[in-house]
Amino acid sequence: MKQFKGRIIAPGTCTAEAVVTHGGFNTLASLQKALQFGDKTAKVSDQNNPDLYGKPIAGKALCLPQTIGSTTGGLVLYCACEMKRNPACMLFANKIDSLACAGSVLASVWSDTRMPVIDELGDEFLNYVKDGDKITICEDGTVTVE
Repeated sequence: MKQFKGRIIAPGTCTAEAVVTHGGFNTLASLQKALQFGDKTAKVSDQNNPDLYGKPIAGKALCLPQTIGSTTGGLVLYCACEMKRNPACMLFANKIDSLACAGSVLASVWSDTRMPVIDELGDEFLNYVKDGDKITICEDGTVTVE
């Protein structure tokens, strides 16, 4: 078990199973099929992300370095929350980008679905966490990996 402290972007607490990528997460390419075609498990459809391709991320702790890609990324995150196909939380090793941040904040304000988001957890976090680890987020931005 190890703890990491990050910066709170969207507040909340949760416990979920980790799904990890070491590459950039393209929000639109990853979630487009889940949002358009009704995949409630939100299997990642981005073939350019071999860490996540085909894996379900709905209800999981998505651990990533940063998001990449389309300027629609923020809206895609918000829509995923509205449709209840979102990760349980998003945990960024690096600083969150403005698009993912916008989507996270919109979801925390406008959606009844909570998706805590923590950034600046560091490379050590991303190197430590593995698929299937139990992740717990506390109100103060502490992330525990078991």
